[in-house]
Amino acid sequence: MNDLEQKIIQALSQVQDPDLKQDLVSLEMIKDLVVGPDTITCTLVLTTPACPLQEMLKQACIKAIQSAVGSTWKIDISVAAKVTTSRSQCATLPGIKNIIAIASGKGGVGKSTVATQLALALAHYGVQVGLLDADLFGPSIPTMWGCETAKVLIVQREEKKYIVPIERQGIKLLSIGFLTRPHEALVWRGPMASAAFRQLVQETDWGALDYLLIDLPPGTSDIHLTLAQTVPVTGVVLVTTPHKVALVDVVKAIAMFQKERIQMPILGLVENMAYFRTPNAPHAQEGSLHYIFGKEGGKELAATHGIPFLGQIPLLTDFCLQQHTEPVLLEPFQAIAQNLAQCISIRNAL
Repeated sequence: MNDLEQKIIQALSQVQDPDLKQDLVSLEMIKDLVVGPDTITCTLVLTTPACPLQEMLKQACIKAIQSAVGSTWKIDISVAAKVTTSRSQCATLPGIKNIIAIASGKGGVGKSTVATQLALALAHYGVQVGLLDADLFGPSIPTMWGCETAKVLIVQREEKKYIVPIERQGIKLLSIGFLTRPHEALVWRGPMASAAFRQLVQETDWGALDYLLIDLPPGTSDIHLTLAQTVPVTGVVLVTTPHKVALVDVVKAIAMFQKERIQMPILGLVENMAYFRTPNAPHAQEGSLHYIFGKEGGKELAATHGIPFLGQIPLLTDFCLQQHTEPVLLEPFQAIAQNLAQCISIRNAL
């Protein structure tokens, strides 16, 4: 490394990632530095492709290099991403970087919708995503993805059978609904359900994934405990509505995930059905927002319990229009996915 390259590296070592609280050089986020006759190029490798600070970090790097070498150089910084993980030494599902549980204390708050939209939003940023429907008694994913009649393949590899998830929009999907007859009711006791869930997790050919989202059943049940005992989970996303009944139940879910036998980090909380906007009303128009289930109850609960608040989702008629068809990514979830990816990156750096 020549003197000019050393000077550039020294300048970039003064640029900090505001989330991880370390400089970009020590975090190994600067790659492929090349100094040409009149151009300086390098790659800024982010810890998530959904990073909301991407442009800010890029401009900070350009400014740092200019301060070190002057403004006569052309500076070309490309941006790449590599999803981080804290599960690299995990023997169970080693090909999956992050396992994210989507949970709620109460049913009917839109947890499966949030799980579906987060999967779409994360995949939108170019990462590999899987979605597992863990609600064995009331699976919603087949209906939400318009594939109620889909069936998975079973393959044999090295004297062991594996389930092959179906794939939609580049996302790997698995639900008990793909293994049973339509409208069939499962009447299982807890141990049988836990065994089936464990099989869905461990005996599935997930391949390499950056994120596996697990849509848990509502409440606090055997499935939650089985998940904690089966694989190390990166963290949990809680979903609630602002309604008091939902908030009471999500407080119980928080207590459950903090129990010694479970101890799953809570990555953040999403407030769904936060408000309804009068159709065609300008955003700034007074009275255009209607807080049907109460105002900002989820946001206040997150602040009370010291949980990151990932954002609010309004009541959207687009959800109803997507029934029995493949879902379409809705704009409000892109920011939620960015905030979630940011929280995961911070968690993995701890």
